[in-house]
Amino acid sequence: MHDARELIEAGDSARHQLARRRFRLDTDALDAARLRRAEALHTVAGLRARLKAAARTRNPPTPAERAHARELRERVHQAQQAAHDAETALSALLHTIPNLPAPEVPEGDSDQDAVEVRRGGPPPVPAAPEHHHAEVGEKLGILDAARATRLSGARFSAARGAGARLERALADFFLDLHTHEHGYTEYAVPYLVNRATMTATGQLPKFAQELFATRVGERELFLIPTAEVPLTNLAAGEVLDPGELPLALTARTPCFRAEAGSHGRDTRGILRLHQFEKVELVRICAADDAPKQLQLMLGHAEECLRRLELSHRTVLLPAGDLGFSARMTYDIEVWLPGSNAFREISSVSDCGTFQARRAHIRVRTPGGGKAYAATLNGSALPIGRTLAALLEQGHQSDGSVLLPKALHPYTGFTRILPGGATA
Repeated sequence: MHDARELIEAGDSARHQLARRRFRLDTDALDAARLRRAEALHTVAGLRARLKAAARTRNPPTPAERAHARELRERVHQAQQAAHDAETALSALLHTIPNLPAPEVPEGDSDQDAVEVRRGGPPPVPAAPEHHHAEVGEKLGILDAARATRLSGARFSAARGAGARLERALADFFLDLHTHEHGYTEYAVPYLVNRATMTATGQLPKFAQELFATRVGERELFLIPTAEVPLTNLAAGEVLDPGELPLALTARTPCFRAEAGSHGRDTRGILRLHQFEKVELVRICAADDAPKQLQLMLGHAEECLRRLELSHRTVLLPAGDLGFSARMTYDIEVWLPGSNAFREISSVSDCGTFQARRAHIRVRTPGGGKAYAATLNGSALPIGRTLAALLEQGHQSDGSVLLPKALHPYTGFTRILPGGATA
């Protein structure tokens, strides 16, 4: 979330930066809402001062003085309600404004305008539509979309045998890499969170249609779309000491996304499901340290793909394709020969102080003050999309799938054979 005064004072600069995201900032409406709040708070303060002065009258007070005090208390109550309404209106307006893109973010509206930064892993294998992971998984007997659809409907999948074992191996491999070598602290976090938690990281109100909501009696909870939500909010409302920064957190969780507006896209296979598992990375640091931490986290995500010997590339997203809370994002795309394309497998984002303002995460400064922290997050990696890449890039002429050496200790096998057997 933004500071209203900062946006208004930035004026044309803020409007220009948000226009790069194809968002129109109405500074007049924002300034009017800010002034209504200021005036309402001024009225409350004035009435409270008058009420305090009235309390210093003679003792016992006269009937007229008692009536005057009752009138002032009622006016204070009404003014407080007006101030609350003005604060709510300003907050609601601010919650609709996305983060400002960093100056170095390129122009453009879609992934077609992304700037390639580098490539990694072996060269992309030739396009092979018959090697699409859905077909490979079915022939191996390790993916079963049909039975999952009977259970839950479209955009669900089930893994069996060596496929389920491979999913578990990937999660363990990622967590071991990030905790043992990259210095992250692993968390087991709730999969259901409240509205305030979703709002703090920017999922609400912007993406309400993308979320799965539950209600038991009067209690409303949301299934998490990513572990970024609970991991970032672990520090909500806290003031962090410089010596404990950066916080480096990781968790493996299921993720639940309604995928509203994505009908007809990636309907085959496991690239776009309502439920999938992912290992998430979150870093929290001082604001001026965020650029360094972004590059560090990006390297951690890329290392997963290097160890798995998967062909991939890293691109810098344009301003018009940034997520709501991000000021800068790198996408890592893995090569899928079955689709003849690089497809996103990880987004690594610097959110600046945007989420920290919403979640009230602050850092003690050297002068004894407090400043908002910066938050960063990235996937490293989603289990399903990584599995799809392994099936497509590892497919052999005999129909088997060869696994990278890094996974052998975790799976107990080196190859998946047709029919689901392993070797």
